[in-house]
Amino acid sequence: MGSRSRRGKRPWLAALLGTLATGLGHFYLRRWRRGLGWFLAAVVTSLAFVPADAAQALLSGGGDPSALFPMFVVGVASVADAYVLARASQREARSRTGEPTPDDAADAESGDARPAATPSGMPGVGGTVGEEPTDEDTCPNCGKELDPDLDFCPWCTTRLD
Repeated sequence: MGSRSRRGKRPWLAALLGTLATGLGHFYLRRWRRGLGWFLAAVVTSLAFVPADAAQALLSGGGDPSALFPMFVVGVASVADAYVLARASQREARSRTGEPTPDDAADAESGDARPAATPSGMPGVGGTVGEEPTDEDTCPNCGKELDPDLDFCPWCTTRLD
């Protein structure tokens, strides 16, 4: 299964981006409002709970790192939220395509295996796991794989109907 859009977003990448800047992991997940909300929460927290000279003192080699603890809490919560959202997105995408999820593997090991669902949602009916992308999944201009959430090709910028 070569389609990244059908597998969902990568949780580790969402967490890494969220570590670089609060809310960036949510932007990667295309959760614009949620990412902006986390960014604003970080700004409000820094204005309300962090002394104005704390960051400057820390950067100049002195100061108390614990003064930035409220910002750290907001940042860690944002990263955790982005990671959990990406995992849920991945599970949802895998369940739509019939690709086994890590939860299915754990069930198989414990003997509680369920039949794998196919794209129709029913075991053994409609489509096969690992089928090639259809014409709807590729750009009519450049032939590269499309993201179903976009109305243009991210590779050649061709507008799609």
